[in-house]
Amino acid sequence: MEYPQVYKRSPEEARAVGETALFRESHKLNIACKKAIETAIRENFDGMHLKKECLNTVMEEYGPDRMDWVLANTVRHLEYDGRFSHSNKEWAGSFDIPGINPHGYDFGQDFKVGSHPAVLDGFISLMRREREAAKAQPEKPSIRGQLAMQSVPAGKPAAKTNDREVR
Repeated sequence: MEYPQVYKRSPEEARAVGETALFRESHKLNIACKKAIETAIRENFDGMHLKKECLNTVMEEYGPDRMDWVLANTVRHLEYDGRFSHSNKEWAGSFDIPGINPHGYDFGQDFKVGSHPAVLDGFISLMRREREAAKAQPEKPSIRGQLAMQSVPAGKPAAKTNDREVR
């Protein structure tokens, strides 16, 4: 499925290159994705366990790139919080997310997920594991692809058809 691209430049850079509309649209989607993540966690965490299915609705709606961007932004904003694992902090650090603008406003605050950090860390770990497992599985060829790969052996004549009428 094709998802809208995540705009990764700062608002100042977007303005300089005439892409303010792209920044705004992506920013709105980031905020909506943040809210969807919060809802998914709220509806799928029973106080002890986070259901594996909690990823599905958010992933289908916003795609993996936007989920990564929003979650990495959140961890980067809460880097001081010891409830996030070292590996998730390291993962989030690999994203080049714009920080505070010259006017002192941090647009990343708008899409920082507000769920409990320990539960959110579990959500991020689950998402990363699921994505790694999906990458490790070889993609199955489609039926059409399999049929296209089968060829008629050379030198064999095509099957004869009967021109007789069936009664």
